[in-house]
Amino acid sequence: MKYVFIVEKTGTGYSAFAANDDIPVGTTGATMPRLRNNILDAINTWRETQGMKDVSEKDLIIRLDVMQFFEYYKVINSTALAERIGISQSLLSQYATGIKAPSDKQVNRILTGIKDLGKELSHLELI
Repeated sequence: MKYVFIVEKTGTGYSAFAANDDIPVGTTGATMPRLRNNILDAINTWRETQGMKDVSEKDLIIRLDVMQFFEYYKVINSTALAERIGISQSLLSQYATGIKAPSDKQVNRILTGIKDLGKELSHLELI
């Protein structure tokens, strides 16, 4: 089973809550890696109270909106990504800054492009 957590930017970092209403789990973290660790601790603490075994990080799905993604992962250039996935640079920039909200279809297109880039990078070695 995968546990989906919705992440929101706060004044001091990030907060996350379970997307499923019957899982009363939420937590915070100053950074994304810290938040991910805190989510894992929180879900496993809740599962322990339910008599269930611990889950691992691979059982978590973290959901960010497009604007928060580009705010956190500044290393990903939205202009170059737009060109790579065939979306107008101006439009992707508007999504990244929150001026416009992307449709579900556009979110999937952006996410697929990001994941494809990640796969490609994971197979590289530098010499």
